[in-house]
Amino acid sequence: MPNTVRSPVPRGRRGTRRAALCAISAACVIAACTPLRVVTHHVSTAEAQVGAGRYQLDPYHWSVTFDVEHFGYSRFVMRFDRVGAQLDWRDGGIAHASVDATIDAASVDTNVPALDRLVKGKDMLDAARYPQIRFVSTGFERTGDARGTLTGDLTIHGVTRPVTLDVTFNGSAPNPLTKQPTLGFSAHGHFSRAQFGLGRWFPAVGDDIRVRIQAEFAKPAPAPQS
Repeated sequence: MPNTVRSPVPRGRRGTRRAALCAISAACVIAACTPLRVVTHHVSTAEAQVGAGRYQLDPYHWSVTFDVEHFGYSRFVMRFDRVGAQLDWRDGGIAHASVDATIDAASVDTNVPALDRLVKGKDMLDAARYPQIRFVSTGFERTGDARGTLTGDLTIHGVTRPVTLDVTFNGSAPNPLTKQPTLGFSAHGHFSRAQFGLGRWFPAVGDDIRVRIQAEFAKPAPAPQS
């Protein structure tokens, strides 16, 4: 067979190919390192390490649930699917932080469509008339390391009453994927629904509403300089 002679690759094309190979190699290294960053990730509860500023609720990593006694059989759980919140962290730690959270009342989800309509209808939340459930913190009393009682004004059904939440600061660190400074919290508390004008279906449905919250807050990246 005759010898096959390969045409030499033009210098410019060789440079382009080399750059492409380097980009692929870099992508592979990043892909390999990402799982390592995730599995070795840890957070710190050292409040002094948290940078002051405004943090926004991570839109993908949170949960807000209410539960209430149902006919004495169990505590029926409902969740909300649309929530927004901002956290202002100040020097001095969690005792000086404040939070403002808003829940879309129409986003209540009981996993039963007919019951969803009842809960957000005129007999209960009346979400068409009172579309927001809002909590604005007013004070914090420390009860231990990274823990305390958060007091705030809760507004439901157009009525505002003070409530308290037991809050745990789970820790902070740069998120291993987004690199954003991120804080994590757990909270729980309870309130009387009758105090907010939501007394329908009692006593078949209990009065005491328990609240459970999980939330991650991230500090947005600085806006690019124009």
